[in-house]
Amino acid sequence: MMRVRRLVNIVATAGSLLFASSVVAPAAHGEDGYDLWLRHAPLQGEARARLLDLEPTAYASQDDVTTRLAIAELMEGIARLQGAHPIRGEPGDLPGAQAEADFVFDCRDRTIGNEGAYAIRSEGEGISIRAGEPVGCLYASYALLRELGLGADPSAIDLQSAPAMPLRLLNHWDNPDGHVERGYAGRSIFDWWHLPERLDQRMIDYARANASVGINGAVVNNVNARAFMLEPRYIEKLARLADAWRPYGIRVYLSARFSAPTEIDGLATADPLDPEVRAWWQAKADEIYAAIPDFGGFLVKANSEGQPGPQDYGRTHADGANMLAEAIGERGTVIWRAFVYSAQDETDRAKQAYDEFVPLDGAFADNVIVQVKNGPVDFQPREPFHPMFGAMPNTRLMLEVQITKEYLGFASHLAFLAPMWREVLEADTGRGGSVAEIVSPAGMAGVANTGSDRNWSGSDFDQANWYAFGRLAWDPSLSSETIAREWLAQTFDREGAFLAEAAPMMLGSKETVARYMTPLGLAHLMATGHHYGPAPWVCDLARSEWNPCYYHRADSEGIGFDRTATGSNALEQYAPAMAQDWSDPATMDERYLLWFHHLDWNYRTQSGRALWDELVHRYNQGVAEVDAMARTWEGLSGYVDEERHRAVAESLRIQQREAAWWRDASIAYWQSLNGLRLPSGTRAPSHDLDYYRSLSFPEAPGQ
Repeated sequence: MMRVRRLVNIVATAGSLLFASSVVAPAAHGEDGYDLWLRHAPLQGEARARLLDLEPTAYASQDDVTTRLAIAELMEGIARLQGAHPIRGEPGDLPGAQAEADFVFDCRDRTIGNEGAYAIRSEGEGISIRAGEPVGCLYASYALLRELGLGADPSAIDLQSAPAMPLRLLNHWDNPDGHVERGYAGRSIFDWWHLPERLDQRMIDYARANASVGINGAVVNNVNARAFMLEPRYIEKLARLADAWRPYGIRVYLSARFSAPTEIDGLATADPLDPEVRAWWQAKADEIYAAIPDFGGFLVKANSEGQPGPQDYGRTHADGANMLAEAIGERGTVIWRAFVYSAQDETDRAKQAYDEFVPLDGAFADNVIVQVKNGPVDFQPREPFHPMFGAMPNTRLMLEVQITKEYLGFASHLAFLAPMWREVLEADTGRGGSVAEIVSPAGMAGVANTGSDRNWSGSDFDQANWYAFGRLAWDPSLSSETIAREWLAQTFDREGAFLAEAAPMMLGSKETVARYMTPLGLAHLMATGHHYGPAPWVCDLARSEWNPCYYHRADSEGIGFDRTATGSNALEQYAPAMAQDWSDPATMDERYLLWFHHLDWNYRTQSGRALWDELVHRYNQGVAEVDAMARTWEGLSGYVDEERHRAVAESLRIQQREAAWWRDASIAYWQSLNGLRLPSGTRAPSHDLDYYRSLSFPEAPGQ
């Protein structure tokens, strides 16, 4: 047992850490979700008794701002777990003395490893925290608080960890005017109008949350970038953000508009091989690095959805990326998105990125990363992993996932995405390992779901996806259940009975959404523009691949997209072993059935049901599972404060209504094509097809 000493108060002095161990009364209101998973709610019972043997006293052998933050976070967290309510302020001089400290920090131990690696060990009557760099100590403080908060014995701590991926980035689709594209949690968290003079406290709390799960970079603006974000007035704003986030190990990245030289300074061209254009980008990079020495680099969306790019000048993606890479040099990284469909493709949109990028393998500069979405189309509820993974052994590839739920019910539908991302990370590409192994030299990016809503993400359960992204980018071997239980315990309640009910609800939720939206591998059935609600009947948009009909190809005879050798042959882009697994509908994983095969409505599925009956069964199953989730949550009211319990319950009621809408509208449309009766005992849609087709939502968020 740890020795018990006189409680030492670390008292505030001018510019130093504000930390009082005496109790300060908490605010008299329910929790609103702002604290995320960093609540550090007081422990109870034996776990609390063990922790009370520790005093919140620390010593560090080095003095720097990040080490001070690491100590501040740990000291505050320990006090909160013990039941005190410390007052957090700005960290100043390092407190404590080694002989009296229960926590001893060494943040320059080169034997531990680089960047975020750390080791935490109970030693004698205290705990040692060692890291190769100060940011590793910060990560260690959060990791130790997580373990202690989950009930670990302080006298038996032995943790060692290092990030599996060097870049663990959030991609914000935030616009300078405050609107967030595909954002469902209010306005942007970035107040560009008042920067650099005023830095909102939310920027610091955002950095804390990111550092607590190992996220080390943020692309702060939309990939549909505005050129003026590269102007001096915005570089000054970026520098203020970079200064604020640097102690938390977070680097600033910027989406760069490829045509910026023509838009900002009136150059005649943005041709990446033009010497004047190359000189412009070199000067711009030098200007940014003069203001932000650790600027992370550029993210670029080019020649996709109307965005400018090198193909406008007859050049390749490698030509464009390498021009920017030359300007940045060894100072940073160019991240070039592989999400492209700039020209009409009569074969298959799912093949376009592979066809454009794989022939360029080995042509990209060393400081270029190609960022590839998890699937070959667009963040759908169900997609196979992208065939580019494993097909470009001489190019660094980075995995891009979407934390914000553009195609998964926005912020109102409960869909825990860790199982979806684990499915991709674990996938054996048949070409040099799993997706996780292939992207580990580069990293993982997530399209952020943060906004100005008080709870950050629009709904309390959507916080779990932000948390899960960070945890998986750090360690892709973590199980979805481990992550779910961690998050639930830190966010709501540690009781085993609560976790036993809430964790399974989370773990099955994403598959539930896929069942009532896009069962059996259907995709892109959402309404145009805002992607809210079902619209499988849309067939008349200007470009074929914008239409849901393009993806389901349903008619009176059957449904599904034939991607075998008799169709688009997208299967050919995968390694032979994977192509073989998906080539036979009788034996394949039926979650991808209609992604790869066009089948007769009467085709006999693996359950023994006809395809039509199986499709209806899965719609029904999805709706029933949402109803079960709502009942489960209602029964957990005793574990969650009233404010947050009510908010989740209200979201689940929305999800119940909209799951039934998805089922009914989809079934009504398929019946209009196939003329088949519903299976015996199945409830008919609540309205006719004309009703569902008449629904319009021009005000839907996230457009």
